[in-house]
Amino acid sequence: MKIFWNLILIFIISTITLSCIESEEKVIYIGDEPSIKKHISQSDIESGLISIEDVIKHGQDLFTARFNSLDGFGRPLSAGDRTRRKNKKVFPENFNRISGPESQACSDCHNMPIVGGGGSNVTNVFSSAEKSPFLDFDAESIDKDVKVSEIGNERNTIGMFGSGLVELLAREMTKDLIALRATAEALSIKESREVRILLNTKGVNFGFLTARPNGTIDTSEIEGVDRDLIIKPFTQKGVVVSLRVFTNNAMNHHHGMQSSERFLDKEDVHKAMDVLSDMNDYDGDGVENELSSGDITAVTLFQATLKIPGRVFPFSKKEKNAVKNGENLFREVGCNSCHMEYLPLKSLDFTDPSPFNPKNHLSPDDTAGISVNLGEFFPDLKRDSDGNYLIPLFSDLKRHAMGGNLNNEKVKQLSSRGKIDTDQWMTKKLWGFASEPPFLHHGRATLISEAILMHGGDSEESRVKYQQLSAYDKASIVEYLNTFQINE
Repeated sequence: MKIFWNLILIFIISTITLSCIESEEKVIYIGDEPSIKKHISQSDIESGLISIEDVIKHGQDLFTARFNSLDGFGRPLSAGDRTRRKNKKVFPENFNRISGPESQACSDCHNMPIVGGGGSNVTNVFSSAEKSPFLDFDAESIDKDVKVSEIGNERNTIGMFGSGLVELLAREMTKDLIALRATAEALSIKESREVRILLNTKGVNFGFLTARPNGTIDTSEIEGVDRDLIIKPFTQKGVVVSLRVFTNNAMNHHHGMQSSERFLDKEDVHKAMDVLSDMNDYDGDGVENELSSGDITAVTLFQATLKIPGRVFPFSKKEKNAVKNGENLFREVGCNSCHMEYLPLKSLDFTDPSPFNPKNHLSPDDTAGISVNLGEFFPDLKRDSDGNYLIPLFSDLKRHAMGGNLNNEKVKQLSSRGKIDTDQWMTKKLWGFASEPPFLHHGRATLISEAILMHGGDSEESRVKYQQLSAYDKASIVEYLNTFQINE
């Protein structure tokens, strides 16, 4: 009898499950329909109800979805940050090439040579202009004496390949720098003297910090990172700390797709983990809960697991010899002092959310989070004698003064600790960059050699050495750099 009732119970559960599946499959749209057919909740991800593979697939679907009005595309009452617009901007003012939103999909811009990559000059955006209420090319829309260049900075689209590893490197470097600061503070108090300490992590020098016995800290000698010592590895200026923050900001800026966690008060952020709360239409477009925290986690993991850009080598002996010569010269002229060939990474355990996320983004204080072993996605990483994984990003994740040729912007970009000088740029990650022309932060260089010649400031010495090379040697460096392509 017990077996009989167990079989009945199994039959009932199976029937309910099939009924749920069938009802989900029967959602049929006639006419206009949203691009997002479903949302997922953070709690379902964390409980394991949704597999990591399915989460990543959902993230890919969102990254390539062409958002429309039914999804919540547009932000009629809000700017690209959390400020509000005075006048509601609806059709035909739902798109805005300067202030945004200006695109319907992440992949509209991140598509060279495949989804997740960089973008052509035509996909350039205006950084910082999203904070303005509404700007367009109508002369009457802004003050006659104000130029677009004084409102925003034109930026080329960057590639996202290997970005999960980049975020992990930045986290480890941040922890090292914060630990060095704590050591200096403790020693200063213990010995009642000033302690000046070198801020070096993974072979990258970020200047000095001086701790005083009274508990104050002199940060005037810190270089290439904000005074909070948090490495922010995303965007050309290095102002975004994590893929999650990058995703939250970009979804709103470029598409007007607002995540609940970004536009709810901090005390209500836990409510954003559930899709079905009806409290959130911050941008006034009539669509609530446009993106759940689970959706943002999915897009974050999709980007975090995008492959490492490979290398594409030539076939002819002549070209191979040039590549080898260029590799040696790349080091000889000092390019690798900033474009460091490898940075060592201790752990491939990618946790989300990041412990360094700022306010109004999901943090470990809000949720248990998830953990993904990136080793399953990047099994061929080399290791050093200490067991560290060698990440071939060709960057030091540090800001540098790049000289007058690259000091073209008028608007200083905000970071967590003030404004960044207009000549400061984070060292470009060279992996995959040859597949994403044009080059430089504004996408103005159509040739690699043109980009090299624009270097100045901290890279002045290397650029001069490059200029002094023979024509063949200069061409060899370019040939070497041409191997940094995304192997499709």
